[in-house]
Amino acid sequence: MINIQSDTNKKMSYESAVQHLFNLQKFGIKFGLSKTENLLEAFGNPHMGQNYIHIAGTNGKGSVATFVGSILQEAGYRVGTYVSPHLVRFTERFRINGEEITEGKTTELIEDLRRVFDAHEPPTFFEAVTAMAILYFAREKTDIAIMEVGMGGRLDATNVITPLVTGITNISMEHQEYLGNRLSQIALEKAGVIKKGIDVVTAVTQPEIVEQLKSVAEQRGAPFFRVGKDVRYRSIPSGLHYFGQQLHIKNLQLGLGGIHQARNAALALGMLERLATKGFSQDADNVREGLKKSTWPGRMQIVKENPTILLDGAHNAGAMRALAKTVLRDFSYEKMILVIGIMADKDIPALLRAIVPMSDRVLYTRPVYSRAADPRVLMEKAGSFNTPGEIVFHLSEALEKAEAIAGPKDLIVVCGSLFTVGEALTFFDPIRYKPDNV
Repeated sequence: MINIQSDTNKKMSYESAVQHLFNLQKFGIKFGLSKTENLLEAFGNPHMGQNYIHIAGTNGKGSVATFVGSILQEAGYRVGTYVSPHLVRFTERFRINGEEITEGKTTELIEDLRRVFDAHEPPTFFEAVTAMAILYFAREKTDIAIMEVGMGGRLDATNVITPLVTGITNISMEHQEYLGNRLSQIALEKAGVIKKGIDVVTAVTQPEIVEQLKSVAEQRGAPFFRVGKDVRYRSIPSGLHYFGQQLHIKNLQLGLGGIHQARNAALALGMLERLATKGFSQDADNVREGLKKSTWPGRMQIVKENPTILLDGAHNAGAMRALAKTVLRDFSYEKMILVIGIMADKDIPALLRAIVPMSDRVLYTRPVYSRAADPRVLMEKAGSFNTPGEIVFHLSEALEKAEAIAGPKDLIVVCGSLFTVGEALTFFDPIRYKPDNV
């Protein structure tokens, strides 16, 4: 392969190394596995012979990965987790037993990767970062690594792996410009992660999509399991009751908040039951402790009290509806103040429809990110809801204003995008959520 730069022997700083990867974003999003496979081949195919869990779906992938990883860690395994995007630091994408990769190891991996980049056909950002994750987990000798699909599944860069078990969380309309304009098309792309003979567990609810996934699984000889049929659960005030094929356990407490997390946890447990048949055993205590200790920043996260400030990265209609239902079920407040910033390429009317009408006041804003929608557009599209609102162009100013106008018994909800939530985390806790200087 041909070097993309002539100065590959020059030592890079962490900042310059990460910027080098971000510069690959100019090549856009390109589907296909060949680039990732070529990168891995240059390192002796480190993905071969490794143990993986693969998770696809529209919403909940990160939560399921968190539940699975926490339980396996409780069981004594060394667990790698690869997720995207990050909230404030690039290193969040790569964790082993919950610990982020160090800046030093990040720089080393990027330097190694750039030496094999093809100058004529460089990889995309996600292809390079996925290869980096695979190489990192192989070098660190993880017992198993959890890989979250970036987009779709069939041609996603993560699909070079052969997992021990595959999970599909749910499927709804998303990324139509890449995955198709019909739900069946999107489902077919996501079904691409189903591999020959590999157990697949899904929490999909739509009957026609379930049948579509089941058909693909049957064609590939992949054992197919459904949440709600093969594994069941019930969520009541005392906790989550889970009834699997082998594991029956009651009153489980979840470390992640939200009305939707019960189903995510059931999917995680269904996948872990299948994984146990491959030699990765866990007992009831591991399950109970792992679920309770699970944490996932920026998802139903309370960062302050009096007033309560809730951050959630809901960035599509399904996730926003789940947020709205959770707020109505789990929170008591006098007034709800909404701080919302959305990416311009999202279904803005659908997101606003799910959350604005239940708000008492809305601050339309944007994070410092090129894809963010103009707050004026947000307010215009929310005009029909007749909810009092105003435009605050900078997110930090919107957060300050929300705190200034809120009473001690009010609720401030910050949502609309992971970029919005990431910037808000840095605002409220700049030490713990210190961003990269890139």
